[in-house]
Amino acid sequence: MPPPDPSIPTWDIDPYDPAVLCDPVPYYDALRRKGPLVWLDRYGIFAAGRHPEVQEIFSDWQRFVSSRGVGLTDFKTETPWRQPSIVLEVDPPAHTRTRAVLTRALSPRAVARLKESFQAEADALVDRLVAKGEFDAVPDLAEAFPLKVFPDAVGIAPEGREMLLTYGAMVFNALGPDNAIRRAALAEAPRVTAWIAARCERAAITGDGFAAAIYAAADNGELSEEECGLLVRSLLSAGVDTTVNGLASAVWCLANSPTQFAALRADPKLARPCFEEVLRMTSPVHSFCRTANQDTEVSGVPIPEGSKILCVLAAANLDPDHWPDAARFDIARRPVGHVAFGTGVHGCVGQSVARQEAEAVLSALARKVGRIEPAGPAVWRPNNSVRGLGSLPVRFARVN
Repeated sequence: MPPPDPSIPTWDIDPYDPAVLCDPVPYYDALRRKGPLVWLDRYGIFAAGRHPEVQEIFSDWQRFVSSRGVGLTDFKTETPWRQPSIVLEVDPPAHTRTRAVLTRALSPRAVARLKESFQAEADALVDRLVAKGEFDAVPDLAEAFPLKVFPDAVGIAPEGREMLLTYGAMVFNALGPDNAIRRAALAEAPRVTAWIAARCERAAITGDGFAAAIYAAADNGELSEEECGLLVRSLLSAGVDTTVNGLASAVWCLANSPTQFAALRADPKLARPCFEEVLRMTSPVHSFCRTANQDTEVSGVPIPEGSKILCVLAAANLDPDHWPDAARFDIARRPVGHVAFGTGVHGCVGQSVARQEAEAVLSALARKVGRIEPAGPAVWRPNNSVRGLGSLPVRFARVN
């Protein structure tokens, strides 16, 4: 498919090729070099990989909407695979109404109450892993910790929590094209979607966590019971995978940067800045789409109404014109303005919870682990929207 304007650079790369998804940095670098926006012939869409353009597109919900889908599917002309999210895949004013409920449920006070329990779980987990010595950090740490503390915080019963990982893979892979990765993920839909729907019902909610706070909006007439269930679903689909991938990437970064881990050990208060740098370096969500809601332009590039734009967040976070020495992992960088959690009205509503989880784990590592050593090759798992490790063999050495 030709670009809408002959002056726009074109590229025949497939960003959803498994080889690209598992080793994406050369693609990110090439995308930024080609210009502010590039036309991807294969899919008939724009792609943006520089920080200024990604920031502009994500910040302007009026010109670049989410309500037509944040993946390749255009909800105006195609049928989505599931009922769209009523927070991620809508725009104001509908988004304002549902976002307010989520923001209240995940208030700073509500998240702060979790700090002590998160830290206790992280300390206990790291103690067990130090005793074990050598293990795979993906299932044993990056998956194990969020699958315990996050569903507890939401108010989800313990049985079958591993299904949350399968559901997350479905949600994020469904944002890509009809490739083998997407088809394999959606093959799980008949089994997994019914389980998720049942866990989001009010009768299944336990305790007084985030889900109970969401359902309180039905009691006061802000939302319907059905809408509350959909918001709980949104929490479960977005609140696990990104944290799992962020934690695994943190261990990967520190295992491959012993001087940075030494700096973290010397000052465990760097746990939060360390996670921000991990997010910038590895971007757990590598790409999301927006759709032009009108004829417009970005950096002088004309964009017709209805155009899909693949915003490559991971490329923007490695933009050397925005981040000096962008390829270097530096936990003292404090990369304010990274777009790993998006930006604007659609910035990740659960990012404070993810940060709380990561701070607990990283501070536990700083206090309890002497060295983190690779114990085998890291294996990246291809995914149409998120970047994550499938396996990360490591060795935790005791503190001397």
